[in-house]
Amino acid sequence: MPRSETLALIRRYYAAFNAGDPDGMLACLTDDIEHRVNEGEHRIGKAKFAEFCGHMGVSYREELRDLVIFATDDGSRGAAEFVVHGTYLKTAPGLPDARGQSYILPAGGFFEIQDGLISRITTFYNLNDWIAQVSR
Repeated sequence: MPRSETLALIRRYYAAFNAGDPDGMLACLTDDIEHRVNEGEHRIGKAKFAEFCGHMGVSYREELRDLVIFATDDGSRGAAEFVVHGTYLKTAPGLPDARGQSYILPAGGFFEIQDGLISRITTFYNLNDWIAQVSR
């Protein structure tokens, strides 16, 4: 896949995220998507990813800003750096109580691309930074 198509795919994925469109996000993924979050469980498959999106949509309202996207020359891998501007809406298990707290959190994602779709997403952020912000 050309580098330009990988960049466009990742851009489309994050545009769907910012629009609160989980179906748009799912349309960018392979059926056996591997989803890794540095502070969470490892998920395989669109059904597990859709469950994650459902939880996120209820517990958090987030917008990704300052998005910078990178891709390898052959388009097989990509990465993104961004800043999450969010509001914590509903208490998630094992985390501080939600009271509508706002947070700003630098984050990043790494992607593997197969047959024109995202086959792996690895997301990194600092959970301790987030906890400190919502605990104030």
